[in-house]
Amino acid sequence: MWGIRGIEDLGGGYKTVFEFQSQFSVNNGAGIPGPGANFDRQAFVGVEKTGLGRISFGKQFNLMADFLFFPPAMLDGAFMYGGLYNMRQGPFAALEIPQNPTGAFDFDQTAGTSRVSNSVKVTSVSFAGLRVGAMYGFGNSPGSLSADNTIGFGVNYTIEGFGAGAAYNETKYVSLNEGHDGIRNFGAGVSQTLGKFYLNALYTNTRNTLTGGVIHATQVGALYSFMPDLRLGGNYQYMKGNATLTNNKAQQVTTTVQYFLSKRTVIYAEAAYQWTGGDVEGSHNAWINGEGPSNTTHQLVGRAGLQTTF
Repeated sequence: MWGIRGIEDLGGGYKTVFEFQSQFSVNNGAGIPGPGANFDRQAFVGVEKTGLGRISFGKQFNLMADFLFFPPAMLDGAFMYGGLYNMRQGPFAALEIPQNPTGAFDFDQTAGTSRVSNSVKVTSVSFAGLRVGAMYGFGNSPGSLSADNTIGFGVNYTIEGFGAGAAYNETKYVSLNEGHDGIRNFGAGVSQTLGKFYLNALYTNTRNTLTGGVIHATQVGALYSFMPDLRLGGNYQYMKGNATLTNNKAQQVTTTVQYFLSKRTVIYAEAAYQWTGGDVEGSHNAWINGEGPSNTTHQLVGRAGLQTTF
């Protein structure tokens, strides 16, 4: 990922802010998700007031990501150590999320893979550890403000080593009842730092409001720092669909070892293992996020990599 971020001091505690963020494949340099994807992750402009907060306009992360995934709360193990493989995915293609590469890729929308175009976002600064936010994304259905739109709310609280957060997001899609139905997400979680341990727990609920398909997802995890430059993380997830999704379920364990070469460069090794079940034989094969589906009810993925920030 790369981008451009700017701030202009307007005086009186006011600042103009802007950010353009893009993503590409290291393997071949191609834009993600595809051609014409320049600045497809975020592209917004806004105004900040010292001691109050920010209002911004454009294409932006929804509040599931802002208040559950990203700092300061960091309630999802995928952010700290699990990465792409730890984002929610399983035998839930029947959830049928529109404009989604698998129908269930990052289905609870916590990891920043779902952004909102034509949106207005208001987020406060931290007031003694408490931060709140709201978002509205305008649809593109003439004559109807309620069709094809997005509504979101978020709150988190951080103090010393403790963090907690909750968020809600509902995005409607033209392909679902002409823009009057969509995908509804909400979630809540906590984190705690105890010495060399970082602990996290997160619950999310995802519903297709047209079909009634629902997935409950729960994760617990820990990150242990053996020394300043060596860390080990582990995460367990349980994901369960309702009868509309033939009661498909998945359990997944993800582990990661990280070694920091410097403050901004880390090498890592990661493994993720998923096993599944459900009512209909052959329709609940394992499917770890970022990979293709397995041809069995089990899937194991390994990865080694180098990450640098600048």
